[in-house]
Amino acid sequence: MRRVLDTACGTGQHAAMFHRWGLAVEGADVSAAMIERARSRYGEPHGLQWAVRSFDHPGSTNELFDAAICTGNSLALASDRPTVQRALQQMLDAVRPGGLVVVHLLNLWRLPDGPCVWQKCQRIHLPPREVLVLKGVHRSGRQGFVDLVVADLAAAPEMEAESVPLLGLEADELEQMVRAAGASRGEFFGGYQDEPYDRQTSVDLILVARK
Repeated sequence: MRRVLDTACGTGQHAAMFHRWGLAVEGADVSAAMIERARSRYGEPHGLQWAVRSFDHPGSTNELFDAAICTGNSLALASDRPTVQRALQQMLDAVRPGGLVVVHLLNLWRLPDGPCVWQKCQRIHLPPREVLVLKGVHRSGRQGFVDLVVADLAAAPEMEAESVPLLGLEADELEQMVRAAGASRGEFFGGYQDEPYDRQTSVDLILVARK
């Protein structure tokens, strides 16, 4: 059975999907609360396991994976570039020779410099309350930010706001990092349909590196 490591798996949606495809999956996240939500929602059947671990720390098993992934722009949330380098190193160390590392990032360079681009406005149940969530992203020079506003619908005008920094990672520096970590080659795509990556127009920046 093919084995996949989902680093920074969050609530486990992708890990559970891969498991439904017939793959053996380990989902790892630095947040114990996220892992608990994943375990509560999807269980821990044969071939699906969860671990509380940061993406820049070694895995919990000596058995190598066929692929390691980091999706949802999670790598850009790293505190600095040395952390990114360690995370890529750990992902490549976790896969067998010939195995793949896949990293999905938002292509910050497509965004205008300054204004926020709002991505989501959604009403959700966040126990014990109903809230309205607004999510956006903006770029300031070479730094990106995720902007989040949560408004309590039952206690208006109460709301919480947060702006989380993102690293502005370029394709060429990611290429250098994965090669330094032991990749034989890296390819870049602008989406999941094999579109070529274009810095000015691609919504996504997807790295596929082979060990």
